[in-house]
Amino acid sequence: MLVAQLTRRQRYDQRLKQRSLVVSGLSLVVVIACVYFLVPLAPGWTAVKTSFFNWDILVKTFPKLLSAFVVDLKIFMWSAPLIFVLSLAIALARSTTKPALFPLRVFGALYTDVLRGVPVILLVYLIGFGIPGLGLPRPYNSPYIWGTVALVLGYSAYVAEVFRAGIDSLHSSQSAASRSLGMTERDTMRYIILPQAIRRQVPALMNFVIALLKDVALLSFIGPIEVLRQANVYKSLMANFTPYVGAAIIFLSITIPITRYADYLLAKQRRERIA
Repeated sequence: MLVAQLTRRQRYDQRLKQRSLVVSGLSLVVVIACVYFLVPLAPGWTAVKTSFFNWDILVKTFPKLLSAFVVDLKIFMWSAPLIFVLSLAIALARSTTKPALFPLRVFGALYTDVLRGVPVILLVYLIGFGIPGLGLPRPYNSPYIWGTVALVLGYSAYVAEVFRAGIDSLHSSQSAASRSLGMTERDTMRYIILPQAIRRQVPALMNFVIALLKDVALLSFIGPIEVLRQANVYKSLMANFTPYVGAAIIFLSITIPITRYADYLLAKQRRERIA
């Protein structure tokens, strides 16, 4: 009897999922059809199509845009580990309970409050133009260096709060159990608290990875020839905005798979909590 009930329930869930997929597919088809047939009816569609969706210009500029995107990836690859290390250090400083380390807690609080309150683009301008203005010799006046510093400072303040939230989300019994086993506070944090806290915050960290990858383009304002600056160069040369669309396609081809993976991890964690 129980097996039969479970089977009926499973069949019902399967029919419900199939119905949801059919409705979702039909809705998507309707929306795409509306966009395809209604947007070209707008009076200015011909001009917009010529200015933003010129296929010949896209084909001509896309390889160079793709090469410029490699610069974005390089900046991202060396910025992300620095952000991880610095933000983890700030989170640990804010989480410490030792009286002797109280100045570190104050510094961590001030760090996150100040740098989270300043837009990243403003940090890029202040640091990217301000530090080289001191007259430093090459290569210490490079926009790559100070642009990276601006990104690391800005993002580490946000990511530090993500780490701190993960640390605070763990029950105090975790620390009590480790102390009862004779573990030091340092070992407790290293082997018990941090592995669980980081694992819980992986979906949130993935969102910051996506944001960082996009915000690397902000460094174009201080000099590096990355994909956004290269698109701007082609826009000026060809008097056409299609290179911007090409740059958007490149970013979407990277960020959408990462976004889907972050959603997968979030759903997996939700299923584990329910189980």
